[in-house]
Amino acid sequence: MDVIQQELLAQVAGLHEVPEGAYNIRANGEMAGRNTTANIDIITKTDRSGIDIKIKPGTRGESVHIPVVLSQSGLQESVYNDFFVGEDCDITIIAGCGIHNSGDQASEHSGIHRFFVDKNARVRYVEKHYGSGDGNGERVMNPTTEIHLAQGASLEMETVQIKGIDSTRRVTTASVEEGASLTIKEKIMTHGKQVAETDFTVDMEGEDSSVNLISRSVAREQSRQVFRSRINGNASCHGHSECDAIIMDEASVSAIPELTANDIDANLIHEAAIGKIAGEQLIKLMTLGLTEKEAEEQIVKGFLK
Repeated sequence: MDVIQQELLAQVAGLHEVPEGAYNIRANGEMAGRNTTANIDIITKTDRSGIDIKIKPGTRGESVHIPVVLSQSGLQESVYNDFFVGEDCDITIIAGCGIHNSGDQASEHSGIHRFFVDKNARVRYVEKHYGSGDGNGERVMNPTTEIHLAQGASLEMETVQIKGIDSTRRVTTASVEEGASLTIKEKIMTHGKQVAETDFTVDMEGEDSSVNLISRSVAREQSRQVFRSRINGNASCHGHSECDAIIMDEASVSAIPELTANDIDANLIHEAAIGKIAGEQLIKLMTLGLTEKEAEEQIVKGFLK
């Protein structure tokens, strides 16, 4: 891999060398490296672009890295990855996509990920998006995530996009069975004329199921953000969604919650707050010797931490 691709890998997956454990690295539409373990198998799909990741029941303490990098301007791809996580697993999956575009044509990656998490399994899933390059071509990412949590399973998903993506639409759907739990934490920063849309739909199907959707974002300059969340409580369950956004300059942020209780014991809550940086916060930091711009950067950094 060249220097640009290595930098993208470091940004989206924290990789500075070949990772331990199972991995599948994709670069410019082709497989750039793969490793499997005794408990984790990675199989190339035969009907379309993508892979199947199969994790044996009882696998604990292992990780899977599946980053994607694009450094060729004008490249557009859709990749379908399916994860089959066996009972009683406890694993970490590191994904993410980096696009470097120094040309005039749009580069686009659409990753469609499906998770089938069996009984009492635990998954931590990290997905980071990053863009770079000084070309006029757009950097576009449209991730789709479909999650199925069996009885007692749990998945914690962390998504981060803080630089360089011109357009993104994140669509996440989930079904959560009895005693299962889903946590999604999203962090987004946009600037220029970038557009970021988030669309969550979660069906709470089992008794004592729970979901917690948390979005934190910063919109700068003329960028636009839209956050939609739908929680359907179809059983005795606990659902919570939260959207906190800082708006700056001439940006626009919309938070559109939807809660539907189809069971008398469904407990559903939504919280949203959109506003500018508080003046007293700026003044406090400026009294410590920071300029107004430096103070803003410190507040934004702490907000997205």
